[in-house]
Order: sequence, then C-alpha cells, then structure tokens
Amino acid sequence: MRFTPRSYQTIAKDFLKSTPRANLYADMGLGKTATILWLIEELDLDDVLIVAPKRVIENVWPQESELWDEFRGLNVHSIMGTDLERKRHLLSLPRVSCINYDNILWLMSHIEDWPFKTVICDESTRLKGFRTTQGTKRSQALAKVAHVKVQRWINLTGTPNPNGYGDLWGQQWFVDGGQAMGRSFSACLQRWFYMDPLRKGHYRKVHMLPGAQKEIDARLKPTTLAIRTADWFDLAKPIENVLYVDLPAPARREYARMERQFFAQLEGGVITAANAAVKSNKLLQLANGAVYHQDGRWSWVHDEKIEALRSVIEESGRANILLAYHYVSDVERLREVFPDAVEIREPGAVERWNKGEIPLLLAHPKSAGHGLNLQHGGNTIVFFGDDWNLEDHLQILERIGPARQKQSGYDRPVFVHHILARNTLDEVVARRRTSKASLMECLLEAMAEPA
Repeated sequence: MRFTPRSYQTIAKDFLKSTPRANLYADMGLGKTATILWLIEELDLDDVLIVAPKRVIENVWPQESELWDEFRGLNVHSIMGTDLERKRHLLSLPRVSCINYDNILWLMSHIEDWPFKTVICDESTRLKGFRTTQGTKRSQALAKVAHVKVQRWINLTGTPNPNGYGDLWGQQWFVDGGQAMGRSFSACLQRWFYMDPLRKGHYRKVHMLPGAQKEIDARLKPTTLAIRTADWFDLAKPIENVLYVDLPAPARREYARMERQFFAQLEGGVITAANAAVKSNKLLQLANGAVYHQDGRWSWVHDEKIEALRSVIEESGRANILLAYHYVSDVERLREVFPDAVEIREPGAVERWNKGEIPLLLAHPKSAGHGLNLQHGGNTIVFFGDDWNLEDHLQILERIGPARQKQSGYDRPVFVHHILARNTLDEVVARRRTSKASLMECLLEAMAEPA
C-alpha cells in the first residue's frame, strides 16, 4: 500500500528533520509511527533504536513498516524473545531495532560500544521519573548515552503531562540536558513550583507558581511540536454517560469503616489497610464489588456495577463493547456472568475483536492502552472501574476513539460509559482526572502549530 502523508504528518516530519532533538506530542491515531518511519527513510538514517512498551513493539512498529510500500526496506526488527534470541539479534543489527523499556538494562549490559545514533522513545512518559541522581534504573541507563552517543533523540507521546507540568522535566532532559527546564529536577521545582506545607500523614502537593506555565511553554517551544486532532478533523466529541450505582447497606457500612478505621469486616475475613495509599486502593475495590486480602484472595462485596453493565449491554443493542478493568477479581466475576467475554491478552483476541467476533472485550489500560488499533471492532467503551492514572485512561479510550474511527472511514459516534459508585472514591477520581486533563490541554495548545 502506498503511503500518502496527511498535511499534519508533513509538518511533523519537517519539524523533526530540522530539530534533531525534539518532542512530538501527537494525539492518538494521528500516525506518529508512519511519520517517524518516513523521517528515517527520507534522512536515510541507520543505527536507529526505538524504545516502546512491549505490546507496541510486538504489534505496531514492525507491522507498520510492512504496511507501507515505501518503508518495507527499513528492515525493522524487534529485540525480543529469549536471552539467546536477543543476543543473536545484536550480532547483526538492522537499520531499525525495537526494544521494550523493560529490556533496556539487558541491552546496556550486553553491548560494549553503544551503536545507536538515533533513539526514538515511544510513549516517552515512561521517562518522566528520571532524575539526575536517582529514578528508574532504565532511565538512568539511557541517560548515560543520551547526550554522549546519541545524535538524534525524539520523544513521542500523546499524553505528555498527565499529572501536571512536573512530568515534563524527565522527558525534556533527554532532549536538551536540562537547558529548558533546569539541570536537575530540584532546580526545576525551585524555579517554577511550590509545595504545600508538610503535614503528617499527607502527601505534599506541588503547585505551579504564577506565570510559570507560560514561561515553561516558551522554553519548550523550540524543541516541541504538538499535533492535535481537533485542529485537523471535524470530529464530534465522544458521547459520555455516567451510570451511578448505590452500594447496598452492608457494603456501604464496610466502605465507611475502611474509610474511617482502615479495616473492613467481610465474610471472607478482615481486610486491613496499612496506610492511606493502600486504603485508597481498597476503597476503589470496594466500590467495584470485590476486595483483596493480603494473601491474594479476594472477597465478594456486591454486584451493583455488574448489573449496571448488563443494562449498558441491553441498551446498546448488543453492540460490541470494550471494557476497561483494573482488578483481576473484576475479570473473574465478569466472566462468570458474561461467558462470551474475552480478555485482550488471549491469543488472537485483537484480531477477533476487529472482525466483530467478540461482544465483550476485557482490557486493562496498562496492557492495551498504547498503540493498539481497536476501532474496527466497535465504538463503545465502558470503564468498569478507574484509578488515578490519566494517561492510561486517555490511551485506552483512544483505542476506539473519534480520531481512529474517522481515519478508518467510520461515520459513527464513540460512546463512553463510566460506571461510578455514588458517594465513593470513584467520584473523587473522576473529578481529579478532569482537572489534570485541562492542565495537559493547556500545554498541547501552547506547543501546537497553526493548522
């Protein structure tokens, strides 16, 4: 198939061509992968390393290079498999190698002289925790070569700052070594942020100083381009629906006890929470209908959300539904009630879904949120439960989102159903997610080129 770039892909390619170390913030479904392959081919780059989540390495980059006639000669291969298979890959490197983030340390320990002149970090928010003196081991390993061996560095993501502007420092350091946002994270904090006073038993919230957002935007602009769907497509927004459920009296009683006293008494035994973070997780589990014990067992609490899902299925005319879950206990309960449900990690599940053969596809946002194309299988998503991670939420939503529907030729709306337990932490998470999204949208707007 011939590759015919869209105008925004040309803008992105030209920007990356003239900016060797850069961030490309492109909404999900706008063809970031094809744009990068086009850049590699046009600049005749070799010794390229693409770092991405495992599922994206397996299902996106090699397949995309084979999809377009112009890119089949790039020889894109993944450093995957057993230890021996990965070692064999290193004996004769192709023009473009792909590796998942978890194998970065393995790569660094098995390669004597870093050969990759170009590094592309797909879903670069994996680097947000980097610190010059600490942080994740994989980001620390990449930092050793980022400004010594690598000539061209590109960060790719559609959700650059899901938790605020502080998320940008680690990613930006790999682009410019700290020129835009400070040589260290502490320097960044001191210049543009302030923290709430430390209170016993509470996290210290970080806030931006007045004028900081505008100043950071101006500093990022030379090395950052944002391509937003809304600037290029006339898309209807997803049709969102919130279904509230009320906890039964026994469940409400134990929810209140956990909220106040950090424990709950269930038929399966006593559930305890060691600290506020654990308590938060237990409360979300209680809202969903099942709670884990310390030994890994879980106890049933209620089926209110399952009944709400049943109504969604009926009212949707039995349309195929993508369901986002967060706990294995929910999967086990759902599969008892809906025997036709299939987990996305099962062999062939993605292909069957896209053929319309799966009425209810169960997917955890962390395993299905990046890179997968699921828009062919349906246009309805249900969030059975949720957590605090905005990036995961946005990523799995866009697997069937408006941009992907439009680009695939489907003239149909996207339906998003949130099942929330009333007067629980579910509602707090939903409100917090909205506030984070508005802050990230401000960044993307500041980095965008005029259409």
